[in-house]
Amino acid sequence: RTFPLALDLGSGRGYIAQHLTKETIEKLIQVDIAENALKNAVESEIPTVNVVADEEFLPFKEDTFDLVVSSLSLHWVNDLPRAFREIHQVLKPDGVFIGAMFGGDTLYELRCSLQLAELEREGGFSPHVSPFTAVSDLGHLLSRAGFNTLTVDTDEIQVNYPGLFEVMEDLQGKCSMGESNCSWNRKPLLHRETMLAAAAIYREMYGNSDGSVPATFQIYYMIGWKFHESQARPAQRGSATVSFGDLAKIDGLL
Repeated sequence: RTFPLALDLGSGRGYIAQHLTKETIEKLIQVDIAENALKNAVESEIPTVNVVADEEFLPFKEDTFDLVVSSLSLHWVNDLPRAFREIHQVLKPDGVFIGAMFGGDTLYELRCSLQLAELEREGGFSPHVSPFTAVSDLGHLLSRAGFNTLTVDTDEIQVNYPGLFEVMEDLQGKCSMGESNCSWNRKPLLHRETMLAAAAIYREMYGNSDGSVPATFQIYYMIGWKFHESQARPAQRGSATVSFGDLAKIDGLL
């Protein structure tokens, strides 16, 4: 299947475009809210157009794109249900949305260590890692936005670091993920004693035998289609001719 016009939502510097081919995608629109990321986008073999825009307010007409993709950017969205509705709206009938986003168990080791350290040293805690969506909610949100024939899957990737400080440096460093906490009411800083306590808790609770510490990244993968008359539909209730109770006799029935 070929897609004459595709949209990369939250494209950053064009990471997805490097893995697409002009035989599949004829033209790609790259959208990101960060203008500097688009200015430094990597070239690809596909003709691309860069647009600075918010995922919740897409500046495109309804039924524009044959394909919308998004990789590891939707956890920055303030209103995820609205973003899904915007994606559904700009898709053509029988168009498909393929996305990946960070899930609820991402960085649970870091979150737990920081919370325990703050409770111990400061008598309370505030979130220092962005909130994430639960996988149990994702299918419902996509369905409510209008998508059908849904596929939702989850995977976990574990990366080992020398310690907590290296985890945080890698998350915030421009040369790496460039991630930080996007919560509006977040605490602006952590005291040195709290950070040292968190590093000790991290190593004690989750440390590996070689002295390193793991950081878990949970990834949700999703596929959703916009309805079209040509798509396959489930059979009517009661139209089955074979009972599930007869599955044990399947060889005889065949």
